[in-house]
Amino acid sequence: MTNLENWLLAVGLAMDCLAVSIASGIIFKKVHWGNILTMAFFFGFFQALMPFLGWFGASRFSHLIENVDHWLVFLILAFLGGRMIWESFKDEECRSDFNPASLKVVFTLAIATSLDALAVGVSFAFMGMKTVNSIISPILIIGLVSFVMSVFGLLFGIFFGCKHNMRVELWGGLILIGIGTKVLIEHLCL
Repeated sequence: MTNLENWLLAVGLAMDCLAVSIASGIIFKKVHWGNILTMAFFFGFFQALMPFLGWFGASRFSHLIENVDHWLVFLILAFLGGRMIWESFKDEECRSDFNPASLKVVFTLAIATSLDALAVGVSFAFMGMKTVNSIISPILIIGLVSFVMSVFGLLFGIFFGCKHNMRVELWGGLILIGIGTKVLIEHLCL
């Protein structure tokens, strides 16, 4: 993967973090840097950890399915992207059904928003990333982008509340589908 693709992938994965952060910021209503940095840290950490775990598990058996790995990458990213697009059209009102200041809630949200990244880590193994060094850059980029977008989302939610509907999950889904399609086309044309 190119550096640009790593950054686009990171942005696509961070859209869930952004959406949850905006909702959490709406609930916070005021800037509390401790809460903001805690949530952003956990989101970034798990977004970086999950691709590593997915890669580690999948790299142990990727040699068994080398002939269809490009299809698996495409299907994984297309499924995740499609799910994000589907979720973007669900109607959700501004409400506070959870306490985003609770560490237990933050931990749960961090894991929930990073499950897509676990599947992306699996696709890393299928794309030929064989060593830890080959995935360090992508996972650090994913973690950093998730952290930054979470801080931005929290502040956006605090300052703008429910006034804007940006459908961030829609754009993240389109990015993931685009990357999956590119991987498939590259392998089919070789």
